[in-house]
Formats: sequence, structure tokens, C-alpha cells
Amino acid sequence: MPFIPHTDQDIQKMLDVIGVDSIDQLFDEIPSHLRAKVLDKVPNGLSEMEMMRRLSERSQQDAGALCFIGAGAYEHHIPAAVWDVATRGEFMTAYTPYQAEASQGTLQLIYEYQSMMCQLTGLDVSNASLYDGASGLAEATLMAIRANRKSKSRKVLVASSVHPLYQKTVTSIVTNQGIHLENLALDDEALSVDSEALSAHEGQDYAALVIQQPNFYGSLEDVNILTDWAHQHGMLVIAVVNPTALALLSPPSEWGTEGADIAVGDGQPLGLPLASGGPYFGFICCKNKLVRQMPGRIIGRTVDLDGKEGFTLTLQAREQHIRRSKATSNICTNQGLAVTAATIYLTLVGYEGLSRVAQACHENASKLAGKINALDGFKVLGSGLFFHEFVIEVPGTAEAVLAEMANNNVLGGIDLSCFDKGAPNRILACVTEVKTERDLEAYVQSIVHAAQADAVHNKGAA
Repeated sequence: MPFIPHTDQDIQKMLDVIGVDSIDQLFDEIPSHLRAKVLDKVPNGLSEMEMMRRLSERSQQDAGALCFIGAGAYEHHIPAAVWDVATRGEFMTAYTPYQAEASQGTLQLIYEYQSMMCQLTGLDVSNASLYDGASGLAEATLMAIRANRKSKSRKVLVASSVHPLYQKTVTSIVTNQGIHLENLALDDEALSVDSEALSAHEGQDYAALVIQQPNFYGSLEDVNILTDWAHQHGMLVIAVVNPTALALLSPPSEWGTEGADIAVGDGQPLGLPLASGGPYFGFICCKNKLVRQMPGRIIGRTVDLDGKEGFTLTLQAREQHIRRSKATSNICTNQGLAVTAATIYLTLVGYEGLSRVAQACHENASKLAGKINALDGFKVLGSGLFFHEFVIEVPGTAEAVLAEMANNNVLGGIDLSCFDKGAPNRILACVTEVKTERDLEAYVQSIVHAAQADAVHNKGAA
């Protein structure tokens, strides 16, 4: 049935009262060339039974395959208790907690979440309302433009090693607001920022520098040098981070002499399944001096007149709550259920458990990288400093090798030619704690077989 329950008779009665002949007349002020045309690429609706069957069929396509794909969405072990608790009715159906007196449980959970994110990043404040890591980076970019009043350029410098899809999202959101993005060059051998390229940007006015750690290629950036350089040239520093990696790597607050000013990322590694791409949630943390420019909302802890502890929404920065001209965001809904799962996950594993997860990821990735480097015709690129992702150069084309591996139920990674046409033989692979020695051997056998099959095909075609 349609979402809107009005019958044709109901609609006609309303139109008669208004005094118009059709619904289209209500929109006659919109020029015809701006109106949506027939949505011929949108399929017809399905019944609930048909829809459930379609989703079941789609989910079965992913079953049984060994997944070594990362690039922002990672396969981690999720304790059963996480979603057993998160899907309780109190959490499953909870909406944005506008009525504090009726939402104390949800508010307390989000407060605990914010506290944990501050511990992970080392920064002073965390918000509780971003859709994903990419849109979070866009919000952080807008935040930096507002906060850095010494900069008049509305320009932001972005390391080329930041996730290409994050860069694309930021471009889509901020360029229409008169903000210009420039790239900081990549060292193609180290697969990290080219430190010699910094001099080309000295003397220019930028509001912020965006650095990802670990970067899109899995490599580790020299964040201390980059952060200090940015601060010396009047920029704020925006850190894009993997929350699991923060259990091993220096938190953004300790980058360089003064630390990063803003940290963003995607919370998917913290108890959220791959789920064919979502929903996930973004996080953003910052130094206390920037809190008034932070989008979204913050949960505060206080006491009532009787001295009893309570939780409340504070610093609500969207236009629904304050004057439109003062709003820092129009974020309307937080990713409450995903944040709930992440909070339960972090509570269960604790800091020691998260450190062990991160250590296992790195050890497994190092093992696989060593096995790949020992193969004839294969090479692991970069400086050798990585967390749990790395780039493999394969004989033949990455597209053909990955397609053959998929035929053998091994999802071997990301074809980097999707983002760089000059890299047709490079694969970005990821290894997490869920992979066993047997899985690593299966990967090696699969990639060798796939490369040999590609070579035979190319020889036959010649």
C-alpha cells in the first residue's frame, strides 16, 4: 500500500477546499525544467514477501567467500552480545532523544559513547550525530573554515592519500559553498605524502590540512612532521582515523607538538557488520576551543534540584534549535542504533581487548605481506609501514586477477585502477583478526592461480 493513506476522494476534497484543480497546481511556481521527470530507472515496488526474498537472495551472494576487501569497511569479529543488546526494543526503536525526561537511558548511552571516543582520540569533546566518515570529513572541513578566522582564503589542503571516496564526498558538499580543495602530492613509492611537496604550498593561505592515518593505501604517514608544518603555517589539522588502529597508533591529540585540532572517521569497525555497505556512523572529536563550531549535538551530564544525576542534550547546533544564521549544521537524525552497537562493543572488549584486536590485525597483515613478497612476479609496495592494509603489485591486470579470485570464492581486495587509471596492476588488500593461517594460505594460492590464468588468457589472445 502507498505510504500516504489518502484516497482519491480525500485528495479531491482537500483540493476543493483549497480551490485548485490538481496537485500540480500547488507547484506551479517551480519552473518546468527544474521538476523531476518520470523516474524510469526506479523499479516498481515489491510486496513485503517479494522484498524479503530479494534481500535474502542478495545476502546469499556474499556467503561463503573469504573477504580481504577493506578500503573503509572492515570485517571484524562481533561478540554475539553486541546486537543481542542493541536490538532490544528500548534501543531498536529509539529516536533522537529530544525529551530528556523520557530518554535518560539513550542519553546516558550516548554520553558513554562520547567519553569513549574522546579516550580513543585523546581530544576534549565528541559529538553524537554524523552519517558516516565521508560526510563527517565534509562537516569537519566546514567546521575548520568557520573556526580558523585567521585564514581568509576558504581553501583547504587535502593529502592525496586520503580515501578517494571521502575526497569526492567532501567536494560534492563543500565546493558549492565557495570552498576550494587542493591536493598535497603523493610519493608514489612510499604511498604516503611527499614531504618535498610541502614547500610548494608554503606562503599560501589555507584554513586546514587533512591527513589520513593510516592512509587509503594502508601506509602510515609522518603525522608529526605534517601536523607541525600545518600549524606553523596557520592551518588547523583535520585527522581522518580508523578507530581500531588508534588502539596501537598515537592518537590525534599527540600528533606533533600541539596535536590535531579535529578528528573524524567511520565507526564501522566498532561492532558493525559489513552489511553490504551500511548503515554505518561517523564520529567527530575536537579540541575544547573549537566546540562551539562542532556540528550535531553533545550529551551533557548534570544533577537535578535533588542532586540526582541526569543527562541532557546540550550545544544543539542545528537550525531547528537556534537561529538559522548561527547554525553550524542541519544534521537531522543521529545514527543512534549504530552508535549503540559501537558503545556496547567497546564496553565488552575494553581497551585491552581493542588493543589485542588491532595487534592481531597487524600481525596477520604482516604475515600475508611477507608471503606475497616471496612470490615471483608479485610485490608489496610502499615503505613497509602499515596497519592492516597494503598494496600488491601483480603480474597482469588487477581487474582480471580479482575476477578470477572471486570465481574461487576469495574476494582479493580493491582494484586501484578504479581510482587511478595509471595503476592497472595494483590491488589494495586488507587483513583483520578474523583471518587464520589457513585463510592466508588460501589467499596466496588463489592469487597465484589467478595470475597464472590471466597470463594464459593473454598469451592465447596474442
